[in-house]
Amino acid sequence: MNIAEKIYKESSKLPEHLAKEVLDFIEFIEKKHGLQDRELQNLKEAQLPVMENIWDNESDEVWDED
Repeated sequence: MNIAEKIYKESSKLPEHLAKEVLDFIEFIEKKHGLQDRELQNLKEAQLPVMENIWDNESDEVWDED
């Protein structure tokens, strides 16, 4: 059994909220070491110009932080 299988086996025993913490930690490690899925990152970055128009508009100024 390899490490990924061991992680899966152990995390599948956990309650959902604790399994989420494990996933969050794995994502943190991926980000820290530059191992994130580059294709997914590219898709997120491609959406930014469109989403800026949605996020930054006068009708939502009440949500802007000073």
